[in-house]
Amino acid sequence: MNVATRTVTQALRRLSFTFAADGSHAACLASAADGGWYAESWRLPGDGGAAEPTALSLPGNRSESLRSQLVALPDGSVLVCRHDGERHDLVRLRSGENASAEQQLATIRMPGLRLLPLPSRPGSGARTPVAIALGTDTRPATTIWLVRADGSEPEQVAEVAGLHGGGVWLDHTGALLALDRVSAGIVRSVVLDLRSGAVTPLLEIGERSNDRLVLFDPDSRFAMVRSDAPGTDRLGWGALGGDEPLRFPECLHVAGMFLRPVALRQAADGPRVAVQIDHGAGSALALWRPAMGRLDPLPVPPGRLGAVGHWGEAGLRMPYSSPDHPAALAALDVDALLAHGPAPAASGPMPLPLQLAPLGSGLPGPWRETAMPWQPGGPRISPTPPDGWRLDGSTPPGDGGRWRSAQSLELAGPAGPLEAVVYGGDAWLSSPHLVLALHGGPADAWRLEFDPALQRMAAEGLAVIAPNQRGSTGYGVPHAMAIRGAWGGPDLDDVLYLLDGIAGQRAALGLEPPALFGVSYGAFLALLAAAHAPAEHVARCAVVAPFLSGARLLAEAAPPVRALTTRLGGGEPIADARGPRDVLQLAHRLSAPLLVVHGNRDEVVPVSQSRSLRHELLRIGRVEGADFRYVEAAGSGHEVLAEEGAAVLHELLAAFLRTGRPG
Repeated sequence: MNVATRTVTQALRRLSFTFAADGSHAACLASAADGGWYAESWRLPGDGGAAEPTALSLPGNRSESLRSQLVALPDGSVLVCRHDGERHDLVRLRSGENASAEQQLATIRMPGLRLLPLPSRPGSGARTPVAIALGTDTRPATTIWLVRADGSEPEQVAEVAGLHGGGVWLDHTGALLALDRVSAGIVRSVVLDLRSGAVTPLLEIGERSNDRLVLFDPDSRFAMVRSDAPGTDRLGWGALGGDEPLRFPECLHVAGMFLRPVALRQAADGPRVAVQIDHGAGSALALWRPAMGRLDPLPVPPGRLGAVGHWGEAGLRMPYSSPDHPAALAALDVDALLAHGPAPAASGPMPLPLQLAPLGSGLPGPWRETAMPWQPGGPRISPTPPDGWRLDGSTPPGDGGRWRSAQSLELAGPAGPLEAVVYGGDAWLSSPHLVLALHGGPADAWRLEFDPALQRMAAEGLAVIAPNQRGSTGYGVPHAMAIRGAWGGPDLDDVLYLLDGIAGQRAALGLEPPALFGVSYGAFLALLAAAHAPAEHVARCAVVAPFLSGARLLAEAAPPVRALTTRLGGGEPIADARGPRDVLQLAHRLSAPLLVVHGNRDEVVPVSQSRSLRHELLRIGRVEGADFRYVEAAGSGHEVLAEEGAAVLHELLAAFLRTGRPG
């Protein structure tokens, strides 16, 4: 008899992509409009045909956790590790007629556990291990098990002192594994022999350098490493075990950019490496060929690449997303992309004050949609996908509609340029309704990728400007570290500066001021901005999972969140004319219509934070349903906008931000 099964529609969000060792399949976590997460298995045809996703929906109307880790297996099944505190359940999912077949494999109890797929082995039988599990505890030590997919218990093969991360195979049999050992504050790659459990050094470039192996070809022994031995953290290459020293060419070190090797393939001219280049909101892709001694840009559409890939006979496959393309798998013919030749150079967007922002569509200016340049004079990317690029499995909008596009713009900030992801075309500033959206984190950023919440706002007719103010990642260490020990300091300055400029320009046009929207840390920042900005600068404010201050979060959060808050200096007070950055003490200054949404099972920001704000608003005489609305999402955690029922909340938020009616 069939059990009740969640109805799975096409995915709007996908994350945590993983590829089977032989490149025949991939897997990811996927979410449809209702926000329920499930595993997806992708068949990757060897002839280069379109990749085909299959939903592995769970029986009993259950959802996967966002924290579940997946390993794609060559037969199309998916190994899943589900984490619940120190309990880690290993299960295998396979496609069935009405629901996926769910095979319980084992349970491992450790403070931390992660999986690594084993290399593909031709002719492997049912008893052949498919992955290893690396468990860490507080001693510190790392325990390693072999995991099989036949239901047998994992086999412990080693226990080594110290904490180990990373994981690069040094052979085709799954016997030698390079791991990154953390010791005395230094990270260095070591070799673990799974046959004997012995650990030996692998990389020791400088006396106190951090040295990690990031990519390796067992046949040629070609290796790519990341090390700060040259003075700064950068990529190098060489042959492990050879007589030649490792080399750190200048072309693999681009100031302000993060270069990430994602896939390697041997060719007639030697090794070829696909390198993802991240800066700010967008990603670029380039080809590194040691024999050529240069990094050649590949003309891929603007958006965000997924930092993993597989390069086989059928070409290179990588996850990709853009504001108007939900995440899916891109298929790249690298030779065809190279044949396009160098793209015409562009100087990139120039940061301008809001007074010069375009107010109508089609006006000339430097804010046309471009890819973020990965080097000075970097390529301008055509919005038309080039030959050699195909996107498989991206979900189209329903009812014959269209997904709203966004562009990456730079605005002048109080201490330098600020990049923002902007929906609303060239006329975003003069849109009837405009939302200033603030991301969570704080060590996070808005990306040039599909975002269901922002997409729903844009579909409601709202223009959206989502800035990466100081504290955001992707713009170098000084930008990210600007708020260390100063939560609500430089980042609040940036937000208030943008609010002042936007509200002033809109007032001159006879338009209402912008609305504020924020999630988690962005919700805290939005509430601070609403309290400190003049009343005429904020039309309304919607926040999701806010905390009230760093100190209050430290007092109520779980140990991992307290540790992160302490490490980022969230509890340190700011002494300036604005006074304490405490929303509860500023509640009397929150005059704009307010919507507060919080999951009642939030494991990161306790729901007690929002409950305290609600009680304070009631205490000072605010009327619930008229001055503010408070919504607790039953059964939801911190990712309330990505969990089951998220579509209803997206609708609620978009409607409130457009109308301001809390009732």
